[in-house]
Amino acid sequence: MNTSSPAQGLSRRNFLRLSGLGTLGVLAGSAIGFPSIAKALGRPDAELIEPDVEINLQAVLSQAPIFSGLETQVWRYQADLIKGPAGTVQPIPNTYLGPIFHFRPGQNVRINFSNRLSEETIVHWHGLHVPEAADGHPRLVIAPNESYVYDFTVLDRPGMYWYHPHPHGRTGPQAYRGLAGLIIISDGSETAQGLPTGAYDLPLVIQDRTVDSQNQLVYFTSMQGFLGDKILVNGQPDVALSVESSVYRLRVLNGSNSRIYKLAWPDATPLTVIGTDGGLLDAPVQRPYITLAPAERVDLLVDFSQWPAGSSLALRSLAFAGGGFGGGNNANLPNGADFAVMTFQINDTVVPTLTPTPSATPDPGPLSNVTYMPLIFSTGTKAQNSTAPAPASSDFRAEQVAPQQVARSFSLYMQFGQWTLNGRTFQMEATAPDEVVELGSTEIWEFINQQPGGGGGMMGGGMPHPIHIHDLQFRIISRQAPTDPTQLSNWETVKDGYVDGGWKDTVLLMPGERVQVQMTFKDYTGLFLYHCHNLEHEDMGMMRNYRIVEPGA
Repeated sequence: MNTSSPAQGLSRRNFLRLSGLGTLGVLAGSAIGFPSIAKALGRPDAELIEPDVEINLQAVLSQAPIFSGLETQVWRYQADLIKGPAGTVQPIPNTYLGPIFHFRPGQNVRINFSNRLSEETIVHWHGLHVPEAADGHPRLVIAPNESYVYDFTVLDRPGMYWYHPHPHGRTGPQAYRGLAGLIIISDGSETAQGLPTGAYDLPLVIQDRTVDSQNQLVYFTSMQGFLGDKILVNGQPDVALSVESSVYRLRVLNGSNSRIYKLAWPDATPLTVIGTDGGLLDAPVQRPYITLAPAERVDLLVDFSQWPAGSSLALRSLAFAGGGFGGGNNANLPNGADFAVMTFQINDTVVPTLTPTPSATPDPGPLSNVTYMPLIFSTGTKAQNSTAPAPASSDFRAEQVAPQQVARSFSLYMQFGQWTLNGRTFQMEATAPDEVVELGSTEIWEFINQQPGGGGGMMGGGMPHPIHIHDLQFRIISRQAPTDPTQLSNWETVKDGYVDGGWKDTVLLMPGERVQVQMTFKDYTGLFLYHCHNLEHEDMGMMRNYRIVEPGA
């Protein structure tokens, strides 16, 4: 695959202005100059790629009926399908969330994005392996009423990914106002394995918000991260979802700015996990609860027939320690509080779904060059079409391995009142010598949530940090517990909820933790990001560039 890096000397914004291609050019379609835009952005091969899918996407000011009474002013993504299979763009009713995009591996995708907001923005395709110019780096932000064109090929495994804004210093408030949407990649292999589909396959986006007496969103910037006091699922509060006494697939995204969820059933029934950020696991695993940090996804298999028909079952976030002090109106719902996320009402008859389900667009079937979970599913209880045994191990903790030789190490801590990575904060295009990697190389990176020299408390690295690495999925190969007694005690309250198997793009480090991840830098050269996905931490500078270069460069 060809590699690319941004063109020098001609900015994206100046090119658009000089060529006369603003929003009008985007809305008119690709025939009037998108390949030239792509070439100016360092994608010289883009004119040779005819998109299989083309979407017009806008970020707009809007309002939504979230709470009883007045509608809430929000920012949202709206989209229209220009080219591609029916069902590629799936709007979600009664929410501020953007539409779900349904992609298939191998598709060439073109997204014509227009900014209808009052400030600069850009879109990041979280978890997708795309070229530098399509990754949504903040140096490529576009002004109000300007446009940007994304061209990329879907190279990722089937799974649930998402998209959200990524302007430096404004990601937190823009995402909080409503700018987020889901991406579901599928290829037919999951259906062939007997996994639930259609109305039994439910994407669930969990977020927290705070509103004033007029139902308008309230946002505060906090050193600890914003926490709202109302829990929303797919953009609605107090969700009670009717389900049948059957097996469902729940694809859960933590779409909150900084809140960590400790998801569990109230009767302590184990949760069966079949996938994480980058798609299906090799085999199901069970956990007593799921620790889910901002931006992480988890794919659950739930057999609702194990509970009595006619009963209500609350999915809860259990109490835990070490979540920090939070921000906003968090006194009512601090990070680590116990609360109900949503309720499932179990019926013994067929019920209509109240939440969006993946598109029924026919799939072309599995790809021959990709392997997936090689088994028919099992929940460990009564399950439909289930032939595989439940996971044999009663140990719910992720398997630990010995620390490996690391290529580079990054400490996460506060310095001079700022959250930092190795004592550094974000610089728009700069990289340090230890932030340059070679294309084709495989490396182990280590992240240490501790100030050099040790020490606990917030100033010494005493806040959780979910670390996200752009452009690739990685494997978690080692996780070491804190050595500080207080940090260790806090860690004990969340550790059994980690799912460290499979492919990940975001990993949570509690205070005092040390985590090693292994990744391969393939296909694309260029400038990419790694950062804390507590969005307030990211906006405050806990973000850095890393650069992929040709070998020997």
